[in-house]
Amino acid sequence: MEACAAYGKQILILDRPNPNGFFIDGPVLDKYLKSFVGMQPVPIVYGMTAGEYAKMLVGEKWFTGADNLNMTVIPCAGYDHTVKYELPVNPSPNLRTMAAIYLYPSLCLFEGTDVSVGRGTKYPFQQFGHPSFKDHCMYGFMPNIADEGPDPLYAAKTCYGIMLAMTTEDAIKVGAGYVRLTWLLRAYKWYPNKDKFFNNFFEKLAGTKELRKQVEQGWTEEDIKATWQKDIEAFKQIRKKYLLYKDFES
Repeated sequence: MEACAAYGKQILILDRPNPNGFFIDGPVLDKYLKSFVGMQPVPIVYGMTAGEYAKMLVGEKWFTGADNLNMTVIPCAGYDHTVKYELPVNPSPNLRTMAAIYLYPSLCLFEGTDVSVGRGTKYPFQQFGHPSFKDHCMYGFMPNIADEGPDPLYAAKTCYGIMLAMTTEDAIKVGAGYVRLTWLLRAYKWYPNKDKFFNNFFEKLAGTKELRKQVEQGWTEEDIKATWQKDIEAFKQIRKKYLLYKDFES
């Protein structure tokens, strides 16, 4: 979009459904934590399609040259934000199922910790575990050594933890529709060396410095999520100006 604005080229966006486009949840990004993981002040789950998001970037002037961009969005047919759209292809090598896609908004936070989300197994982002959780969980999985590239966390070691969902229906029951902190809080409680639970990537994933502090201080999920609501409501007022489809709140 920046390049098209700079060089006077029209950009045409063929919109597509968002499989997590039926809800909004998570802390809104603090501008001081801007990175390639998160560039704009939006929640972890923002409930917009690519076309709607592009319209917001232009309308809010969130990129260089927004005023000069000639952009057209071709909307999807037969889609709206009340629909749980199932992707016909995997969006990522480690998002292989709709169960993983529905659980990803919650489990992605584990990427900023010392806990495995099952990379290197048949079920990435459908489970979590750590070698030290053996006293708490009977279920175990072992990430495989990579054929190429870096090995996944705890490759060739048994991680004990929880399989959250094997099917789409199970994922909808336990985690679709919101960012769930239950599993992160539980893993932190089980983890023996609290000083090494988080890594320096966590704040960029969460979009805020507050979540780590709240977990460390023993806040409940309910209390943590209550601190997000003011910013989420402010974002919703921005978001609704750029929607192309029926909203789940309408």
